[in-house]
Amino acid sequence: MQIIVLTCLVAVAVAAPQFEEPVVELLRDERVFNEDGTFSYAVEADNGIKTAVSGSIGAGGQINQEGSYTFILEDGTQALVSFVANENGFQPQSSLLPTPHPLPAHVYELLEIAERQRAEGIVFE
Repeated sequence: MQIIVLTCLVAVAVAAPQFEEPVVELLRDERVFNEDGTFSYAVEADNGIKTAVSGSIGAGGQINQEGSYTFILEDGTQALVSFVANENGFQPQSSLLPTPHPLPAHVYELLEIAERQRAEGIVFE
């Protein structure tokens, strides 16, 4: 009985799908890390992925980052995302990112009315 169970386990192991991980080669890998926390790095791979980021000291002592990354989309086009990360948070820019619908004209009028009322000291509770 043990031989039958062992044979079944070996058959299942041999029949299991074998996954091959694609090998990605680095074409460029440049890194600079300074003692004060500032840094810069640039990495490029043979699959079209590229990134370059630099970090500098911000007004509040934090490290602000600025950079970009690119990758290849399924249709073969290159996607670019640039960003700033600072005291105002992460701020990406890319044609890939969704954009909000424009506000209707009457909303701008209502915002102007509300601003005038605040300036005049009118408060609603």
